[in-house]
Amino acid sequence: MTAGGSEGARLAKVLEAYLGESEIPWEAGAREGEFVLTLPGEKKLKTVASLVVTDSTLSVSAFVIRNPDENHEEFYRYLLRKNLRLPGLAYAIDASGDVYVTGRLPAAGVDADYLDQLLGALLQAADAPFNELLALGFLTSMRKEWAWRVSRGESTRNLEAFRHLLEEQTEDQTENQPDDQPADAGREPGTA
Repeated sequence: MTAGGSEGARLAKVLEAYLGESEIPWEAGAREGEFVLTLPGEKKLKTVASLVVTDSTLSVSAFVIRNPDENHEEFYRYLLRKNLRLPGLAYAIDASGDVYVTGRLPAAGVDADYLDQLLGALLQAADAPFNELLALGFLTSMRKEWAWRVSRGESTRNLEAFRHLLEEQTEDQTENQPDDQPADAGREPGTA
């Protein structure tokens, strides 16, 4: 994969060598000079990132999370506060409201050490706030899924990080049941 000018061609070679040495899975993207990387995550299973090399720039972007279902103002306020601490990167939304972390920098001077720092910051920005963003923008959906899974005896493993938030709701619902519906409604008499 090469990008047009000599600086872009140099950076493409540096990037290919870096990715080979670091054993980061990647493939050529649909655009000229695009590298699509798969970075391992802790909160998210993986983060897919796009690096696009042109004659003079390196553009990076990674999907963070889809458009939130609720609590938009607090959700976006949280991201804007995080923007203050991102080195050369920023959170942005697309036309659908989906969240990405993006950056654009001059190609000149980008070397393997800088790529390592850049990808570390990109992964941190996409992965680290994931659970907080889920809790801010998707709590109602998660509560419904939790209740559905618990009522059917299904695994709640994918929601364990949110147990403290989801069990609170279940306890609140039990405490707030109408007097004509006992907490043990549906149980057979004589069972605990």
